[in-house]
Amino acid sequence: MSLKYVKPGSWNSRAVINGNTAYLSGTVADDKSLPMKGQTEQVLAKIDAVLAEIGSDKTKIVSAVVYLADMDQKDDMNEAWMAWMNKDHPPARAAVGVTLTPGTLVEIMVQAAV
Repeated sequence: MSLKYVKPGSWNSRAVINGNTAYLSGTVADDKSLPMKGQTEQVLAKIDAVLAEIGSDKTKIVSAVVYLADMDQKDDMNEAWMAWMNKDHPPARAAVGVTLTPGTLVEIMVQAAV
């Protein structure tokens, strides 16, 4: 088995490719002052960039897990998600409430075909 590590860091890689599947690490917004929708938009743009770097795109996302610091703000996250998501290729997705680092409202982890 051959694994490819994309932008390995001190505690994780931005993504790991195994065969024809890429596993992206949880992605968070850089600007923690943004509200839920703004942080979600920033996260999705960062996911787009990583997918482009590895020769994939959002139409090839197989599954996603969305971690929310406040489930009462799920509609705001969904508004950004629905504007971004390719309606013809919706991935399997779960959204769960969790404790995130201070200021982080949303973290998204995806798996995609490459």
